[in-house]
Amino acid sequence: MKFRINPLASDIIISIYVIVTLYLRFKFEGQTYTSPMLSIVMGICFVVIIWVLIKLKILNPNWFGLLKSKK
Repeated sequence: MKFRINPLASDIIISIYVIVTLYLRFKFEGQTYTSPMLSIVMGICFVVIIWVLIKLKILNPNWFGLLKSKK
């Protein structure tokens, strides 16, 4: 049995994750000089983490009901 999070909780977790990672990136990049390439790599790493969790079916986003399901 795989660990699965329901769609509404997944949407909330993804939203909080995006807000926190954007805040951390802006704060980190504002305090230190970072190259644009490092900024792009950090962004890609943050996106890959969420993508892997969705592909492993741990997160099951419903996109707050905006997209129709494939049922």
